[in-house]
Amino acid sequence: MKTLFEKIIDKELPAAIVYEDEHCIAFKDINPGAPTHVLLVPRKPIPKLTDASVEDQALLGHLMVTAGKLAKQLGVGEAFRVAINNGAGAGQSVFHLHLHILGGRPLKWPPG
Repeated sequence: MKTLFEKIIDKELPAAIVYEDEHCIAFKDINPGAPTHVLLVPRKPIPKLTDASVEDQALLGHLMVTAGKLAKQLGVGEAFRVAINNGAGAGQSVFHLHLHILGGRPLKWPPG
């Protein structure tokens, strides 16, 4: 069964897409935790970060570089946070690896 994110990737569900390439897609979070809150999702369905393998190294690097480019494109410049929740205990609710890109307000530490 497809995850919510696979349905968005396959254009079966609508999303406010802000970026896409052959490896990933980015769209606005429907429940934003900051003025800028975008989810960056690999097209390859990897359930959690701990499920990634050595073969995924290039993809994971691409996601990180893309997150930095997106932050600039979205206007949050160098003041943003990238978060990955791994597992239900860490707040992951869709089991398809994704990066949260948050910005547009002061971000406190530690998070949540």
